Amino acid sequence: MDEVFLISRILFAYLVIGSGIGHLTATGAMAGYAESKGLSNAKTMVQVSGVALLAGGISVLLGIWGDIGSLGLAILFLVIAVVMHAFWKESDAQARQAEMVSFNKNVSLAGGALALFVLLSNDFAPYTITGSLINW
Repeated sequence: MDEVFLISRILFAYLVIGSGIGHLTATGAMAGYAESKGLSNAKTMVQVSGVALLAGGISVLLGIWGDIGSLGLAILFLVIAVVMHAFWKESDAQARQAEMVSFNKNVSLAGGALALFVLLSNDFAPYTITGSLINW
């Protein structure tokens, strides 16, 4: 079972780290989208979220205080869901559907990150570099 949990961390981190890289390599395009959603300092916020995604993903992947990394990711995903994908504000049916998909994706990623937080904060996780910072 230890190997299965490691694989789950790798798969989760793959998506998160890839998203972080995307935020940093396509900042201009993402900032334009963020501005269209009314976000001020959009370019800076895209870069900050990219760094946060990278840090959280690496934390979970390598098990460097993975409890804190996964908790931070859960919070970040929920904030992004509400701020960037407010489907309830869309009047166009197609745009509403696209935003709902992105909202649900971010909420489910937050749920996965919270599940990882529980496991990583109880020192369950094998193959980690450090232990947890939060123990229940």
